[in-house]
This record gives sequence, C-alpha cells and structure tokens, in this order.
Amino acid sequence: MKILQINKFYYLKGGAERYMFDVSKLLEKKGHTVIPFSMQSDKNYSTPYSKYFFKEVNLDKFGFLNILKIFYNYDALRRLKKLIRDEQPEVAHLHNIYYQVSPAIIKLLKKNNIRVVLTMHDYFMVCPNYQLFCNGQICHACLNGSLMSLLKQKCIKNSFSKSLLAYLEYKYNHNIKKYYDLVDEFIAPSQYMKDVCVAGGVNQDKIRVNVNFVDPLDKEDEPSDYLLYYGRVSREKGVDKLIKAYKESKQEYNLHIVGEGEEKDTLVELIKSEQLEDKIKILGAKYDNDLENEISKAKAVVIPSIWPENMPYVLLESLARGKVVVASNIGGMKEVISDGENGILFNPFSQGELSKVIDSLVDKNLDKMSKNAKNSLQSINSLKHYDKLMNIYKVKNVPNIK
Repeated sequence: MKILQINKFYYLKGGAERYMFDVSKLLEKKGHTVIPFSMQSDKNYSTPYSKYFFKEVNLDKFGFLNILKIFYNYDALRRLKKLIRDEQPEVAHLHNIYYQVSPAIIKLLKKNNIRVVLTMHDYFMVCPNYQLFCNGQICHACLNGSLMSLLKQKCIKNSFSKSLLAYLEYKYNHNIKKYYDLVDEFIAPSQYMKDVCVAGGVNQDKIRVNVNFVDPLDKEDEPSDYLLYYGRVSREKGVDKLIKAYKESKQEYNLHIVGEGEEKDTLVELIKSEQLEDKIKILGAKYDNDLENEISKAKAVVIPSIWPENMPYVLLESLARGKVVVASNIGGMKEVISDGENGILFNPFSQGELSKVIDSLVDKNLDKMSKNAKNSLQSINSLKHYDKLMNIYKVKNVPNIK
C-alpha cells in the first residue's frame, strides 16, 4: 500500500515529527511504501520525494504572501497534485498541517479518492493556540466555539494582530470551508485528547484512540544520584515550579535540567537566587548518545507540566527505559501512570505536594517500580499500534512481512 505522510516539517522538531518518522519506519518494515510530503527546509532529512516539497513558509516574516498561504497555499496544492498523479497513494496520514501547509489539501485528497486520516498531536482542532493554556493557566474558553477569548486574552504570543489572524484562519478553515469535516478518521494519542475534542464539537464517531508507541528497551541502566527533567524549557512545562518544590525538599538527590527554551535564563536566575547552584545543573540541549546517557543514569524522571500534556514522548521513552516517572496528574499522562506502581502522580499546582513526592523517592522500592514501568508498555508497543492503524486505514489485505 502507498501511504502519504504529510507534515509541515520534515526534520525532528518535536513530538509530531518523532511520531511521523517512527510510524513511517514501522510501515516500511511491514512492506508498505511511505511517501512524505512537507515543506522545503535546509534542516530536512534526505528523501527522494523532496522534489515535491513546497516552498518554505516563514511565519516570522509577517508579509502578505505568507498570510495568504495560511488560508490557501497554492504552491502546496500544486505540488501535492503532481505527487498524487505520479505516485497514486491510497491513504494520506496527516499530522501538523495548519498554517504552513493549509487544510485545503484535504479537499484535494478527497477529490482523488484518497482516504484521509489525521493524528491530533495537539489541541488545534478545538484551540487556536493548540495548547489549552493561556496566560499561565489551563484554558477551555474556546471549546464553545465562540473564540472571542482568543482575541481578549491575546492567546497567540500575547499579540492582538497574531491572535486576530489565528481567529480568522480558524473561522475560515473550520467554520466556512469546513475542510476538517472531510477527514475520514482522527487519531487521538490519548483518551483525554478525544474527550476534549468531542467537547469542542469534533464528531466522536470519527475519533479513534491509538497511543503513540515506544518499544521497551532490554538495556539495563545503572542509575546515579540525580533526578532529571528533559524537554522544552518553556512556561507551560512548569520547570520553575519544580525548582521551587525542590528547594522545599530535603534535597536527597541532585536535579539535572536538560533542554532549551525561552525560560532558560529565568531558570538560571531562579537557581542563583535560591542558592541551589551546587544541587541543580542546567545542562542545555542534549541529543542522541549524550541524551541517552543522561536519561540512563537518572534515578527518576520528573514531568512537572502545568498544561494538559497529550501523550508526550518524554513519558513513553522514560518508561521504556524502566525509569520511575513523577508526572503531573493532568492531561493524558495519568492514563499511562498508575500512581505508586510504575510512577507517581502529583497535583502540579501544589508546590508542597511535589516537594513531598521528591522526598518520598528515598523510601520507595524504585527497582520494583522500574520493572513495572517497562511492563506498562506491553499494551503500548509498535505491533499493537500497527494493528490499530491498519484498522483505521481500512486496509483489507495487510502485508505480513517480518
């Protein structure tokens, strides 16, 4: 079977790209032909299909043509039309297509009798800023469809003009052109994602839950004496609250923070002001073997998000390594973490509770919880994900290539 994988980026930018590349490898392993379609970029991975990629849309350049492409990207439509004509795919699996690609491609795909499946990696179907988080708080204001709070709160980068543009784009593509109504089925990586989207008006009969997959690793780690946060360093990730909670704890373990983002300088100053330089290390971004080494030696991984995470790879990767995960009890993470069994859940808005959880790690049977962490991925692996995906793709003759 020939399957289009469509996403605005074709390099490892975040969780959506990680999933797209992982599922592409899985599909190819099973004998399918995977055809990527994306935006041109110097950062892109190599592919023979790059000749079909459309010209880069830089949203930081607030020009007329770039604004127009948000509503209808003629270049993307033209190049995708040629790709369809040359390759004749049967299924199109869409990922993050808003703004740069434009959802007008959905109509083109359906016109060519291609089944369209869209994975909801974030909350864009019901929230124009795609996070359900605004001005430091979880926000469900747009679920009623009015979107007026988007303008009042300036949810897009605290800018009225950018929020207005997002408002117009959402009204045009969702409410006037109704492109997303043409999607055959949506994939929600968590039950929480499905519930929120149904509350926001997405047809529940079209949404299938299929959790992102990571296969457990056989490698045995030798943990050191530190707790680890790794990921984007931004406000909604709650890293500042982790530092403050750590300050209140007995500080039995050190704390390592791996990642980059707009909050990094603020966190450095916070650590200095709390006189925690000897206990907390901000290590910046790490990749590949350096990151794996950092994760492997961690005593536990902390995910202190104050926004409702969908199903983050940080969680799944950590469990695959047998790491005890201390996670916020909001969003989709609590669907995987059984409190006290394979990890610990806490209220992210209670600094004192997180502090107590950090202290409690000393008395926990971390070896047993580590084994439970790996075992918890038995129901979230590549084979089971593939079986569900084939059912969503509605393929009658599934290749069984080992």
